[in-house]
Amino acid sequence: MLARAWGIGRSLLVYHGVPGKHRRMVRFYGQFLGPGDVGFDVGAHVGNRVRAWRQLGARVVAVEPQPDFVRLLRLLFGRDDGVIVVPGAAGARPGRARLAVSSAFPTVSSLSPGWITSVSADRSFARVRWDRAVEVEVSTLDELIAVHGVPAFCKIDVEGFEVEVLAGLSHPLRALSFEYLPPAHDAALAALDLVERLGAAVGGYAYNYSPIETMRLASDRWLTAPELVPLLERFRPTGRSGDVYARLARPDRAPASGA
Repeated sequence: MLARAWGIGRSLLVYHGVPGKHRRMVRFYGQFLGPGDVGFDVGAHVGNRVRAWRQLGARVVAVEPQPDFVRLLRLLFGRDDGVIVVPGAAGARPGRARLAVSSAFPTVSSLSPGWITSVSADRSFARVRWDRAVEVEVSTLDELIAVHGVPAFCKIDVEGFEVEVLAGLSHPLRALSFEYLPPAHDAALAALDLVERLGAAVGGYAYNYSPIETMRLASDRWLTAPELVPLLERFRPTGRSGDVYARLARPDRAPASGA
């Protein structure tokens, strides 16, 4: 219980307690979301992006599998009609799955045993223990879209389960992001391949990268997928995570947000 309380407190401090971080986040996500848009936050955790997106005027669907953080999201946003908290995970198909939880480091709780094996060998994860497990409901992005509308932007931060989440999406979105973690480089490339396939019929995606929580893009221009890979390789030796951002090269061909 003490480890769980410490883990929740640490997440709140890291994601809500850094001066200026919220302003940078609002400014950064303003290029993807605006008033009336729908945003999907898959892996919402403590809701720092939910808060920023609401300030931009977007309606937010916050998908979160960890029961402790579902309760926290409902405490923070339960009175806001513009936020829908979805308890559970997104994946390739509906059903149930086992979430391995790290009580002390809940940001790395994961549905992917293979990802846990990969990152456990990295020294940056030396203190991490996945000490308990919970069964969670799984839906697909297609199902979430059918209920809540098409998102203008979808953030996917699910600790190695990104490929499964993207496999549950059958149509391209205007813009999305997924986590990149250097110890799981190959998994990120598999996610990139799925995004490329989604965008092929509508003019393709352009890409950029933002190092962990900097709210800054690493490249001064948007890149093709072959150009993105060397950029990720540059950051790979740092061992620190970040996010790959993808936006349609022809956004006029994407479904309207909320449609």
